Amino acid sequence: MFIAWTTLATRADAEKLAAEVVARGLAACAQVEGPIASHYVWEGRPERTEEFRLCLKCLPGKIPALEAHVLGRHPYATPEWLVVRAERVGEKYLSWAGSNATNLPL
Repeated sequence: MFIAWTTLATRADAEKLAAEVVARGLAACAQVEGPIASHYVWEGRPERTEEFRLCLKCLPGKIPALEAHVLGRHPYATPEWLVVRAERVGEKYLSWAGSNATNLPL
């Protein structure tokens, strides 16, 4: 199982993207967190913005389609996109995720 993250400027954008990827079977679960305070440098200047973090749990075979969907619909010019492999996943949770991901169309 993999966990992917991105951030969006509004809760509405994050909720919409979360609902899309789950409905399409690209992610077994999508969680919207925030607002969070993001500090970064953009075009040479320090920035601080409030954003909403979208956390996505997905199976290995779904990563390419999930990434294409998220990045293809993301409103940012340079969206955050991080993906990590979960070192340990509960057997029941992994089974649930697998059955959800295979029952929905791409």
